[in-house]
Amino acid sequence: MSQKPSESETTTGERLHSDPAPTWELIRDQFLANGDAGEVFRQRSRLVEQEVQRAFVAHLAPEVPTGLAVLAVGGYGRQELFPYSDVDVCLLVDNDKLAEEKRGNISSFLQALWDANLRVSQSVRTVPECCELHDTNIELNVSLIDQRFLAGDAGLYSRLEPKLKKFFENQRVSLARHLCRLARSRHAQYQNTVFHLEPNIKEGPGGLRDVHLLEWFHKLDITGLHDISWRDVDEPRHFLAQVRCFLHYRSRRDNNNLSFEAQDDLAEQKYSQLESADAWMREYFRHVRAIEGAASRAMDAIESKHNVLLAGFREWRSRLSNAEFTVSKDRVLLKSSQTLETDPSSVLRLFQFVARHGIALSLDCERRIMEAYPKLREFFANAGPIWPSVRELLLQPHAAMALRSMQDCGVLRLLFPEWEGIEHMVTRDFYHRYTVDEHTVVTIENLQKLARTTEPGHRRFSTLLTEIEDISVLRTALLLHDVGKGARTGNHSEESVRMARETLDRLGTPDKARDMILFLIDQHLALSAAMTGRDLDDPATARMLADKVGTIEGLRYLTLLTYADVAAVNPTALSPWRLEQLWRVYLCTHHELTRELQTDRIQLPLGEGGERESFLKGLPVRYLRTHSEPEIRMHLELEGRRKEAEVALDIRKTEGGYMLTVLAKDRLHLFASVAGALASFGMNILKAEAFANQQGTILDTFAFADPARTLELNPSEVDRLQSILERVLLGRLHVRELLRSRPKPSLPSKRVMITPKVSFNNEASETATLVELVAEDRPGLLYDVASALSNSGCNIELVLVDTEAHKAMDVFYISTAGKKLASDHMQRLKASLEAVCAG
Repeated sequence: MSQKPSESETTTGERLHSDPAPTWELIRDQFLANGDAGEVFRQRSRLVEQEVQRAFVAHLAPEVPTGLAVLAVGGYGRQELFPYSDVDVCLLVDNDKLAEEKRGNISSFLQALWDANLRVSQSVRTVPECCELHDTNIELNVSLIDQRFLAGDAGLYSRLEPKLKKFFENQRVSLARHLCRLARSRHAQYQNTVFHLEPNIKEGPGGLRDVHLLEWFHKLDITGLHDISWRDVDEPRHFLAQVRCFLHYRSRRDNNNLSFEAQDDLAEQKYSQLESADAWMREYFRHVRAIEGAASRAMDAIESKHNVLLAGFREWRSRLSNAEFTVSKDRVLLKSSQTLETDPSSVLRLFQFVARHGIALSLDCERRIMEAYPKLREFFANAGPIWPSVRELLLQPHAAMALRSMQDCGVLRLLFPEWEGIEHMVTRDFYHRYTVDEHTVVTIENLQKLARTTEPGHRRFSTLLTEIEDISVLRTALLLHDVGKGARTGNHSEESVRMARETLDRLGTPDKARDMILFLIDQHLALSAAMTGRDLDDPATARMLADKVGTIEGLRYLTLLTYADVAAVNPTALSPWRLEQLWRVYLCTHHELTRELQTDRIQLPLGEGGERESFLKGLPVRYLRTHSEPEIRMHLELEGRRKEAEVALDIRKTEGGYMLTVLAKDRLHLFASVAGALASFGMNILKAEAFANQQGTILDTFAFADPARTLELNPSEVDRLQSILERVLLGRLHVRELLRSRPKPSLPSKRVMITPKVSFNNEASETATLVELVAEDRPGLLYDVASALSNSGCNIELVLVDTEAHKAMDVFYISTAGKKLASDHMQRLKASLEAVCAG
């Protein structure tokens, strides 16, 4: 854990390298030619060390000949300096008084390093401070695991060495537990999975930080890790080191995010030897899975060994052993090493055991599976109908854990050959967070979480779980719903249905279960499309959905599948707004499937006073259907204020975000102006409706989200937003001026730019033309679109807004003179909207 100073490293730190070192540019050029990260480490450490020695001689040696030593710590101490990573140094001082007296010299030393273009991260510590546990700054203790002497008082350093060694021996357990806690927290930030589409190769699970974690455990000499092979991560470590060096040189900064463009560029490097970015990413996932697996096993062993309660619980679980499998140290082992060779069908019972009890396979068990792989392949190829065994696995409470384990061991692709096409498959968009296979397993995990949720907005969906007949049917549909993406051709839903049909027939799935699974796969996008792209208060939408779903049972299954699917896209995809929309989809479809024959006409209330009748007169019937009595009373109050002040506004918090209500006299671009003002404030509009009565009063409502929590954290901003909206509506402030001050969003990769699309539908609604737009999102897009619609003489009746990362998907219900648009009008409008969407 340390490197002693040589005899030539005197107290004045005058030793310098005698051999000429290469330049920064030469190191970079050599790496880009051969991909040798180890040489980058050696040469950069050499250059940095020269700068440190030079700065020490110039600024510290003359003034502080004794009582101060410079140590390399962290990555610099390991001699693992990436091109743009920090240079970590510890200034070891004899006492605090000396540090205070020589503060100016220390500052000059550090400034010299910064002037040499080194990004320095420094600490100043005494020997006692280095040898005490810092619970609130454990990173300091960890950095000293990799310390080594650079320059200064060698005698002072020799006092530190034995004390630091004793400290690590005494505190190894505490440090290891702290390291586990930090690693678990870090993994949780990345949803505990390596399968991100654009991963962080340093901090993410299976990244370089996990390699360091394993090294620290090894250097601390933690016992009980005999099952962990450090050699297993040698090749992955070299791979990731090469990748990180490339990312640094590519972006000329400490960048560790593996973007889509970087993946393409890496695949094209001479030293890559892989034919495509997809093949390169599969290689990447192979390496990080090995690292993450070793790190997780090491942490499990440490946490179990040093946690009495956990150890007792795991000892109790050892009683779950049966004739074929035994549980030891909270891992499943085969009782006979020949079990899988002599009876390959036992592999299904093995994973049923995992799914039933939630206990992971031991490393030995995983090795036995790999050894028996040829026998297992032969078994699954000739197994015949095994649906009962598959169903038994999918009925268990820890089915997702078993499926992950099956994937890690390569068994899942034997059971479902179609799975191989989506394994580690990257989809190039900025909305999905995970690979296709990871997304699929997360959907099943989401169902398991839903079964035990206590969150109010989610519990209503968990009730549906208790009302479905067979959870294995739903889990099978989720498992196969995206397998068609592996074909990379045409409509993936149709391809998934075709492939699933072959799979289910091969498994011998009963007709009833088979038909429901295929129905769910075929319609797995229907509800999510409706909840963001259709007017849920329009009877035509409910009838359309009811026709697709057919039965109450099918609706329950499809709602749960949609819940699990959307929630697995990324951690924030199932926002409160989308959650509420999905429930509304369920309710309106359920009502349509169960309602008695009744008239669609809603009579206008009579005899309720002149002001109310006057306000309601001329409003569309859908207004009464979509607003409660308290909301109507609130609108009447706003109408009274509008008559006095020309405009009236109301902003209030809702479960899914905020609701803005606007009343004003009708004028051109009114709707567009409000949309633009909200965009200028950083708000994301989710849904908007526009109504007009016979007196020419406009009633617009905007449901919007506040992604930066501006209004929540700064309540006074609500008043400022209301003031801006009033000024815009009164014509005292132009929206263009507001939008001009908005920062431009970061653009996506050129390889995944979004092509604008505009389409019209005159069949989706009985009274309006539906316009669907897909475009690159930007501040003011909705304002520009709404302005184009107004300029074309269209009335905007409803707007549904959805955004997936950089992709805007807006739906407008429009009319002209109370009627749907004619074909020639649609042609003219399409050209105008396409120009707007293209920016």
